[in-house]
This record gives sequence, structure tokens and C-alpha cells, in this order.
Amino acid sequence: MAEIIQKDGTWVFDGDALRLIPGRDKGVGLLRRELGELLIPLSALASISVAQGRRSGLLRLRLRDGADPLLQATGGRLRDADDPYRLVVEPDRGAVAEYFAHEVRNALLLEGISPEPADRYLLPGPALPVSASAGDGSASFDGERVRLEWNWKTEDAKAQTGTRTVPLGEILGVEWQPASGLENGHLRFLVRGAPAAGRAKYDPNAVELWGFKKDPLMALVGAAVQARLPHPARQRPDAPARPAPTEQAPEQPPAADAGHDALLRRLRELGELRRDGVLTEEEFTRAKQAVLGQL
Repeated sequence: MAEIIQKDGTWVFDGDALRLIPGRDKGVGLLRRELGELLIPLSALASISVAQGRRSGLLRLRLRDGADPLLQATGGRLRDADDPYRLVVEPDRGAVAEYFAHEVRNALLLEGISPEPADRYLLPGPALPVSASAGDGSASFDGERVRLEWNWKTEDAKAQTGTRTVPLGEILGVEWQPASGLENGHLRFLVRGAPAAGRAKYDPNAVELWGFKKDPLMALVGAAVQARLPHPARQRPDAPARPAPTEQAPEQPPAADAGHDALLRRLRELGELRRDGVLTEEEFTRAKQAVLGQL
């Protein structure tokens, strides 16, 4: 098991999953605190990186595209303080961060995890029911319907439409855009049969966001809905299928690829031998380093 404990949070890796626990430091954003502890299966990871700086370092996870409904809904636009997949590392803990990343990378190799996009969500999304209030209204989701309510700051034309209740089956997609500079943001639901969306301040299917503290919490509602919509991989019917090789001309992998696959299989075998007690930790480490040297 590998573990790194920082003011920004604690990350624990047990070989199968990473447990991310937000810290109590003032730099931890409201969204991270509201998400709480996250369990990230190894199969959802594409890579892990370490960056060292003068004042602090940074551990960062990159998840496979399409694995996490939160990242899908927000389009990678979360600000740093709200990003649950980055951990600020204190200057004297750089070596621990490097070791942690090394262990995760080795596990990805041993398990043969592909960094390619996922074809289904591998994280469940925020727990239900979920609700948030920010900007010109509030949004809630109970797993079956989205409810949008307006406050006294809502534009009159939108407020007059009244409270909106939209069944999940009528929702085609989610858009979350944070406020940036002089541009307001929004949480918008793309609803079947609704007219083309204009500005969020007039759209009865959108909450307008003005860049205040609670804005990021709207991403929780968007992510919870996104997790229950058809996965984007199923919405690309035009993707060409790879033809199967014929019996007359079987497809053969290049020699280099075949050798690489053999080494990955060997790494997985070594991991199984260690788990079964056939290899000691020292024997496993020596054998693993020998195989990694050939990759």
C-alpha cells in the first residue's frame, strides 16, 4: 500500500483503487469538500504525473476519457481548487510523491490498463438526491427528474415560466460552464423538443452562474444527471467498425507489439505469483525490474 498525507488531502493506493480524501486546508475548494472521499478504481486511470516546484509540488491523476461523469459534465473546466484529481505536495514530501506515482504506474502496467477512452462510466457520480443553489436559481435531481426553481434575481421573462420539472428521459445532455472574466457561466440541460438555447439568463432549462463561491456545486447536479444518461461512446454510431481478419489472411501483430504484449503478460504473472505467496517481495521486485528494463 502507498499513502501520501498532505494539508491539501490524503491519497491512499491499495493496488486496486485510489482513495482520495480532501484536506481541510483553506485552499481546498467547496466542490472537493462537498464530494468528500472518492474511490477511483485502477481501471479508470490513464496516467499519474508528478511536478516539482520551488514552493510546492503537484500530484495529478489523468482519468480515461469517459470514465468519470463529473469530468464529462464539466469538460475539464473545474478550477484547480475544485479539481479532486490534483494534490498539492509540500516541498519536503517530493520523494513520497514520486514513490506514490511509481507504485500506481507499476500497477497500471501489471494490470495492463488501457489509457484509451472508456466505453462506460467507471465512477458512479455524486450521491442522490443532490441539489445546489447559485446564481439565479437552484437545481435538484432525485434520479428521476430535474427540478429548477428561480429566485428574486432571475430575469422576469424566465421567472414567469415558473418552476421547471424535467423527467430524466427528456434530457439529452448537460452543459456546465463556469463564469470567466466578464462572461457569466451556466448549468444547462439540453431538453428534447426545446428550442435552440440562447443566453442562460433567458433559458428556462438553465441556471445562470455569476462567479460566486457556490457556483461549483452546480457541477454536482450536472454530474449526477450525466451519470444516468447514455454514455457518449454509445452516441457515436458513425464510428467505423474494424473489420475482422479473414481466415485466408489472418491479421498478425507486428513483432514489436507482440514482444511488448508478452512482457506485459509476464508482469501480470509475476503479480499473481506475489499475491499467491510463491514469490517473496524481494524476488518479485528483482523480477519486475528485469522485465521493466526490457519495455
